[in-house]
Amino acid sequence: MKNPKKMTSAHLFVSGLVQGVGFRKFTHDCATALHLKGSVQNLLDGRVALQVKGEREKIETLILNLQEGPRHARVDKVDVRWDVAPRHDDTFSITYN
Repeated sequence: MKNPKKMTSAHLFVSGLVQGVGFRKFTHDCATALHLKGSVQNLLDGRVALQVKGEREKIETLILNLQEGPRHARVDKVDVRWDVAPRHDDTFSITYN
């Protein structure tokens, strides 16, 4: 059985109508409320990408929140790539291109 309190990190890629609808702010607020660290940014292909670090259980909660998204978003898919070694970020930030 996996230890849900163990610190881990993941790359998340969210597809659908996720740009221009407040998705990064929604993501930032959810991640901050869960005490997760990392960043979120829009990609040129229309997806939103996240790098997130924290307790696996909290990251899984974030993923559930992302699947719902903010009011005007439509989330088609959340791809998750778990990492072995977490990055050492101190905050959760929005990255602007």
